[in-house]
Amino acid sequence: MNLDTFFDSQFNEHATLLAATRASLRQPFVRLVEVCTEAGSAGRTIVFFGNGGSAADAQHLAAELTVRYVRNRRPIAALALTTDTSVLTAIGNDFGFERVFARQIEAVCRPGDVCIGISTSGRSENVVQGLNAARGRGCVAAGLLGSGGGPAAALCDPALIVPSATTARVQEMHILLGQMLCGALEQALGLV
Repeated sequence: MNLDTFFDSQFNEHATLLAATRASLRQPFVRLVEVCTEAGSAGRTIVFFGNGGSAADAQHLAAELTVRYVRNRRPIAALALTTDTSVLTAIGNDFGFERVFARQIEAVCRPGDVCIGISTSGRSENVVQGLNAARGRGCVAAGLLGSGGGPAAALCDPALIVPSATTARVQEMHILLGQMLCGALEQALGLV
């Protein structure tokens, strides 16, 4: 393996996808900021959920909103459904892993909350069921997706579908879009 070639190829792939994401996701991003701003203004909660690296992104973004992003400011109500091991394992054991997000959404979400499912494939059954539960509760179901969006795309408004099927590259765009959401919300809510 030539590490110089590998290094350059990874940056080139990232740069190409960055340009494609920028070209295709402006309007869905604007819509996501709008629905999250409306929720934040009304005292509603922004809820994030996903598996694996997407679970880590869910926790990261919820922390940015709850604590701070750029400046010290009042908290924005945000929650990651990926952190309570007792709840996750009880739901997985009693109802099946595919219900781990839906059951929590049914328990804690209210109409007007924004539920953001994160999936690089859009095919994770627990994310799909979580989005269905969000819609059933009168929440805004939104998605940070990849690989064409899968079944999750039809459940999301907005759906931010990164135009790639490469998991690592999709995750890179998801965290960029998530960080941009945090920055935009601080400004839109007059918190900076």
